[in-house]
Amino acid sequence: MKTFHLIMPLSQQIFLFLTYCRFPKTLKALASKVAINGTMNPLLLQKDLETAVWALAVTLIPRHQEKVTLLVDGTRFVVNPQIFTAHPDTMLGRMFGPGREYNFTRPNEKGEYEIAEGNSATVFRAVLDFYKTGIINCPDGISIPDLRDTCDYLCINFDFNTIRCQDLSALLHELSNDGAHKQFDHYLEELILPIMVGCAKKGERECHIVVLTDEDSVDWDEDHPPPMGEEYSQILYSSKLYRFFKYIENRDVAKTVLKERGLKNIHIGIEGYPTCKEKIKRRPGGRSEVIYNYLQRPFIQMSWEKEEGKSRHVDFQCVRSKSLTNLVAAGEDVLEDQEILMHHPPQVDELDGLNAPLSQMASNDFQD
Repeated sequence: MKTFHLIMPLSQQIFLFLTYCRFPKTLKALASKVAINGTMNPLLLQKDLETAVWALAVTLIPRHQEKVTLLVDGTRFVVNPQIFTAHPDTMLGRMFGPGREYNFTRPNEKGEYEIAEGNSATVFRAVLDFYKTGIINCPDGISIPDLRDTCDYLCINFDFNTIRCQDLSALLHELSNDGAHKQFDHYLEELILPIMVGCAKKGERECHIVVLTDEDSVDWDEDHPPPMGEEYSQILYSSKLYRFFKYIENRDVAKTVLKERGLKNIHIGIEGYPTCKEKIKRRPGGRSEVIYNYLQRPFIQMSWEKEEGKSRHVDFQCVRSKSLTNLVAAGEDVLEDQEILMHHPPQVDELDGLNAPLSQMASNDFQD
């Protein structure tokens, strides 16, 4: 067997040796590939070996870290997209994660990604720390609601494990809103909705619910009930819901939840509700009046009526009448009206004609 001396730089020979130590099968396959008719072509062998050396070098040498430019509120942020892959559930994690080729967001003509429209660069700079440390420190001068809006836009969980700020009152207020939203969802499904369904089964399209505590009791006089129509209110005994509605912020959250569920004409507040009779007064003429004891309790009222503006009016057809219509003038000049009525008998109104017996309608037709 002839020995071929390959002309190769020393650096490539050293790298080839290191490559053989790490990838021996690769070079053995390469040697068998260049066998032609049982003989070895030295030029072809050298060319393929050099190609293999540089190809393996590309795979072994770490690639230069990729950088992307994010344009937010006129400010450019140059970041390594690899930091987003640890949080694939966030918007940036989906944009620059493994499925980035399916991303609808495309860079502009300068290769920059314009994101977070409507959010400030100061807030976005703080949010970027989340991908590095897992914590967002609220910058000075930035309100918690603004930070919350940015986190919601970027699909980042807004909770105590993520957010750090100096104003604990604002942070706790935001967290309370989240808790109130979830809590009222539960109250709506478990306590309020069954009462609304009961009203709907009766053909009603609105519901007024008074929330009493578990210790409250209602004892009305059957002969003298409260005169303000409280008998049409639905009573819900729940001390938990009573405490929930004690805060005006929770009542605002409840309104938001009901609007999200498609209800209308929502009113939530505190009103006096009669629970039991306190005393009976005797009025002149033998009439009795019952004095009730009123407690301040929360109420909630809502409607699911589709066309509430139409059902408040009676549908009728306007028919031109031949009778006297100016009643004000008639009251001012009675003598003149009496003279008119004596010389000109009143005509039969068309609406009266529609309600007249069939025989009378027929006789009128024949007279014409």
